[in-house]
Amino acid sequence: MSSFFKDKVVVVTGGTDGIGKALVDALLASGAKVATCGRNSDKLYSLQTEYPSSPLHTMVADVSSENDCRRFIEVTIKVFGGIDVLINNAGVSMRALIKEAEVDVIRKVMDINFYGTVYCTKYALQSIIERKGVIVGVSSIAGYRGLPGRSGYSASKFAVQGWLEAIKTELVADGVHVMWVCPGFTTSNIRNAALNKEGSSHGETPMDESKMMTAEECAVHILKAVRKRKRTLVLTFTGKRTVFMQKFFPKLADNLVRKFFFKDGNLVK
Repeated sequence: MSSFFKDKVVVVTGGTDGIGKALVDALLASGAKVATCGRNSDKLYSLQTEYPSSPLHTMVADVSSENDCRRFIEVTIKVFGGIDVLINNAGVSMRALIKEAEVDVIRKVMDINFYGTVYCTKYALQSIIERKGVIVGVSSIAGYRGLPGRSGYSASKFAVQGWLEAIKTELVADGVHVMWVCPGFTTSNIRNAALNKEGSSHGETPMDESKMMTAEECAVHILKAVRKRKRTLVLTFTGKRTVFMQKFFPKLADNLVRKFFFKDGNLVK
């Protein structure tokens, strides 16, 4: 892996936590030049001090802001000269029933997960075309199967996958590879930061993280898929099973998903 990424410029949005941080760590270890962004300046400073002499560029940016994305991509190109790989990783989840969730919560999730991907990809596109590079979307099983309590999150991931599939076919002649990866249930801060019905962070998760794939292992799989230019990547047994069941036995999938997320009529996960 190291020889493939050595000296390549890789952009990872949301690189201070979870899968994003694991990707940044693995890429720097592989000799890549890495640019990442996040909303928390303290976490970005901590990341920068962790790699004082590495080719790492960080910037405070909220991917739901088109102007922030434009500035982040333009400065990255100025610092490193171009972009070979863009990994749209930044994202937020939600945990609220549609009966209770404010519409603004769904809009906020869409702005970060979908439009953040659109903005960064659009502004990086010309450089990626010049280098015949790779565009990656970190999606979710929720991009294949709508999950209760995560209606806005599911919508955003369906949108991301549909949009990436569309531009994938547009960019074939330009030599650009477009792909999306679905980590399944992975240890990540995304559940702790999931928005509640009012749009604030839950700050905790009902999931048992000890039984999930680690962010580090997930990052290894993602970078291997990028290297091999895979079309899609679905991780974990539960993830693969869910996608399979949804495709061939959707009614059964409805029942199984309901059983998994609800207990005595209440959302528990």
